[in-house]
Amino acid sequence: MKVGVVIYPSKKLQDFANSYRKRYDPYYALIPPHMTLKARFDISESQLDDFSNKLEEIAQKHQPFTITTKKISTFHPVNNVVYLKVNPTEELEKLYADINSLEYGNPPEYAFVPHITVGQELSEGEHSDVYGQLRLLKLDFTEEVDRFHLIYELDNGVWNVYETFLLGNK
Repeated sequence: MKVGVVIYPSKKLQDFANSYRKRYDPYYALIPPHMTLKARFDISESQLDDFSNKLEEIAQKHQPFTITTKKISTFHPVNNVVYLKVNPTEELEKLYADINSLEYGNPPEYAFVPHITVGQELSEGEHSDVYGQLRLLKLDFTEEVDRFHLIYELDNGVWNVYETFLLGNK
């Protein structure tokens, strides 16, 4: 089964991202706006419990933290992705590092750039137009992150939450 680990932002931030994703992201209907902590990978049913237990241990080690989003950015020229830039924090980077230190899945393909995708698989012209327009927006989202989610992919490509992990000691 394919799984990943993500943070879902608040409904307000998801609604904002979706107002653009519905036009510029072909995966709009398959997964809500999110920040990826561990990219999708294959795991067997027998390994899933162990992976989940290790995620729970990580969640208990980390306290809730605040994230801010103030601008639109892009990964161009590497790829034509337009995203909401999440300002990196020490807490977020430590959480990402701990999750990616587990022996499951592949090592990250790129350096960690916290973000929420609003457009992808855009042509050069589309990318230039969309990014040119959106980068002028004045954004100011600040919110508390107190959980992350282990998600899994269904046969039809839709992603669902398998388990939610609350940050901090209970």
